[in-house]
Amino acid sequence: MTQQDYTDTDKSEDIKVLHSMGYAQELERRLSRFSNFAVSFSIICILSGGINSLAQATSGAGGIGIGIGWLVGCFVSLTFAVAMSQISSAYPTAGGLYHWGSILGNRGTGWVTAWLNLLGLITVLGAINVGTWTFFVGAFGPALGIENTLTTQMIFLVIITGAQALINHLGIKLTAKLTDFSGYLIFFGSILIAVVCLLSAETWDFSRLFSFHNYSGEAGGNVWPSVSNAWVFALGLLLPIYTITGYDASAHTSEETLKAASSVPRAMVMSVVWSAIFGYLFLAAFVLMIPNMDEAAAQGWNVFFWAFDQRVGTGLKEFVYIVVFLAQLLCGLATVTSASRMIFAFSRDGGLPGSAALAKVSPTYRTPVAAIWTAAVLSVLFVWGSSIVSVAGTSAYTIVVSCTVIFLFLSFTVPIVLGLLAWGTPKWDKMGPWNMGRGIFTLFAILSVISMILIFIIGIQPPNDWALYITVGFFILTAIVWFAFEKRRFQGPPLGEIIAARQAAIKAAEQAVGERS
Repeated sequence: MTQQDYTDTDKSEDIKVLHSMGYAQELERRLSRFSNFAVSFSIICILSGGINSLAQATSGAGGIGIGIGWLVGCFVSLTFAVAMSQISSAYPTAGGLYHWGSILGNRGTGWVTAWLNLLGLITVLGAINVGTWTFFVGAFGPALGIENTLTTQMIFLVIITGAQALINHLGIKLTAKLTDFSGYLIFFGSILIAVVCLLSAETWDFSRLFSFHNYSGEAGGNVWPSVSNAWVFALGLLLPIYTITGYDASAHTSEETLKAASSVPRAMVMSVVWSAIFGYLFLAAFVLMIPNMDEAAAQGWNVFFWAFDQRVGTGLKEFVYIVVFLAQLLCGLATVTSASRMIFAFSRDGGLPGSAALAKVSPTYRTPVAAIWTAAVLSVLFVWGSSIVSVAGTSAYTIVVSCTVIFLFLSFTVPIVLGLLAWGTPKWDKMGPWNMGRGIFTLFAILSVISMILIFIIGIQPPNDWALYITVGFFILTAIVWFAFEKRRFQGPPLGEIIAARQAAIKAAEQAVGERS
């Protein structure tokens, strides 16, 4: 589905669905099916997480961490994408997870889902851009004479996060062009790295991809503490699980997507599938190129640069680094898009302080400007504040980031479980055009719950054991805030008669931004 194929009838149907949920078409529908896919594909960005977190496998269980572990971890992520795709087809709204949590459950479950997702998105935006900085310093720092200090890191983050916010501010058309380019760039970069690695390898020893070695502790550069064989493989699953996330962006941009009810679920699932395939392609080739697995494991987090220094010529190596760096910058760009739409959606229902401003859409650019800059500023402040604070000798940044993916996957799990319970009831009695059937949805919903348990158990193991206390603390705090304040104040998304009463306000909101329905 492209803009040229999008008829007035199609647009009318998209807006009709949005109106039926009580919302105005304030954002501009410009994202094709590929563009919606590209937003999620760009946030997943296998050239970001797949490279910056590579040591979780190479300094864990070795080659099998990629050969088998990558596939297992990607399937874990796929279970959530498939289950959420069914819900996204029925409820194609910005800030989808919050809306699903409310409609399929109640105001309280929607509110908790929103905060889990919002905190996850803000912190993951900071973590993505910190990862981009780390890659930039490793790839270009020595040649440019740039050292990795907190000051230089923060200057870098302010510049790139500000640029990402400015591009988002200027409209979805520009953002879509860049994320479309990012999608093609990730495909190209993955193939490029695979070809370079295969041509640079002395031999193609495929058995290496299925060879296990416990590199925990000193042997793996202390990426993981010394653990048993079973645990070191399980910990390595965090590489694909942490990398293959963020595909909820397809839902967050629903109101800007053409024929969202069918485009969004397909994009969500396929962003995971293609990331899994192309990630496996270049990571497996990388393992084949490694001169010596024992030496590679000892490099810890520096394994990618070390292997390329050992095997790849300077000119070609720098070209690969430039491609990867550009992809990582665009990963942050897409994450600003996703986070800002979540803030916008939650705010238009009064869920955040300053909601009136955060929910305002620019009539010039048709973007939620205040939400965009809020997401950007909060992510930078998070990195700065958490980097200067330590808890028991561990950086607060490291502690919080260890919780980020747990929060994100919990925000996926809540509406999935609610959907499983609500299927066929008045809360969810009508499926969207993407309809897998109750049997398949139930299967993947149950698999998602099992996967969430697995992610939580693995995610709170040392050195991330603080994640348990933070997660428990979050739920205690939210329970106090909800029952003490928000239960009486927060009304959630419009339902029933409220939707009918909003129609005049919806029309006025659309006229204010120049939408011609």
